[in-house]
Amino acid sequence: MYAGFFKRFLDLILSLSALMVLSPVLIALTVTGTVAMAGNPFFVQPRPGKKGKDGKEKIFHLIKFRTMNNKRDAQGRLLPDEERLNGYGKFLRSTSLDELPELINIVLGDLSLCGPRPLLVRYLDRYTEEQRHRHDVRPGLTGLAQVNGRNAISWEEKFKLDLEYVNHITFLGDVKIILATVRSVFRRDGISSGTSATMEEFMGTRQKDGTERE
Repeated sequence: MYAGFFKRFLDLILSLSALMVLSPVLIALTVTGTVAMAGNPFFVQPRPGKKGKDGKEKIFHLIKFRTMNNKRDAQGRLLPDEERLNGYGKFLRSTSLDELPELINIVLGDLSLCGPRPLLVRYLDRYTEEQRHRHDVRPGLTGLAQVNGRNAISWEEKFKLDLEYVNHITFLGDVKIILATVRSVFRRDGISSGTSATMEEFMGTRQKDGTERE
């Protein structure tokens, strides 16, 4: 009953309330981001969402505040993430303020407050059959993987936590995730992986013989 109806109702109530309360912050960050990023302060990217009746993931446009500029090298290629992530962007990421526009995605029904984080479209063909079940539910603004290490844990650990959530959706569980998310934001836990300013690209899960399984 909760997962089928009340979860969406709770998403709408909380996201609309948050948008109203945080509207001054959103306006301030929009203006500041326009200056800091020398242009469009928003980052919009297609991401896969919940599977439809045809078994295919719905592609939607995720909205975030931009944390990296568009500086390029002499050949016109974007510079590495570490070089494009300026001081303002680092502040947004460390405080998770870059995620606030995703409240709009929740209102539109693309996201839920809690669920597996929406990843890149190109990852779809790299999942195992089991990992693909993370798309059986709406992706989330936050999730079990985000409050248990975020970018500091491996992809396999993330997917294991995603599937644990998908298979055990409860009201109490979502409340615990939301409270843990608030705590993680204040502690600024797991912002980066151990080897990257963001998170390494997912290339597929390795089998025991070392080959890629996609």
